[in-house]
Amino acid sequence: MSEGPKLYTNKPKKGTAQVKQFQQQQQTKGTGLSASSSTMGAQPSPPPPPPPPPPKESFVRRYKFVWPLLLTVNLAVGAYLFMRTRKNNTVIEEKEVAPPVETTAPVPVTEKPLPSPPITAPVKLRDPIPEDQQREIFKWLLEEKRKVKPNNPEEKKRIDEEKAILKQFIRASSIPTF
Repeated sequence: MSEGPKLYTNKPKKGTAQVKQFQQQQQTKGTGLSASSSTMGAQPSPPPPPPPPPPKESFVRRYKFVWPLLLTVNLAVGAYLFMRTRKNNTVIEEKEVAPPVETTAPVPVTEKPLPSPPITAPVKLRDPIPEDQQREIFKWLLEEKRKVKPNNPEEKKRIDEEKAILKQFIRASSIPTF
């Protein structure tokens, strides 16, 4: 009284490993029944171990597209750090270099006449700026100071002090001449 295979309208797909396992189970059931009918003490053989999984790719090969990027970034960071420290070292060396002290006999110094300084033209005195124009300039400076956005509290304090001075000049009845 064996039942026939069940037929499905939408048959699920099986992998090749599942099909082989199913066939082996059917064979063991068929041999187990016939063997148990002839000998009562026989047990069905244990199912064979599952096949080993396919070998996994190594980490290096799985992420092979990452290595060139990693090497490039590493090289860039190394070059940046090298240049930064080299720049700092040159600044430090310039500060540390002192004139060499001679311990040998003094060399006779020959005096050379100093070159005469170049003759410059006298500075022209300009006419004083009228008070109205000075007030306009101070107002313009105040507007510009108001537009400035300070980055830290110290800068804000300095700008506020400058604005206070400009306001005093604008409100004053007489403006000092510069």
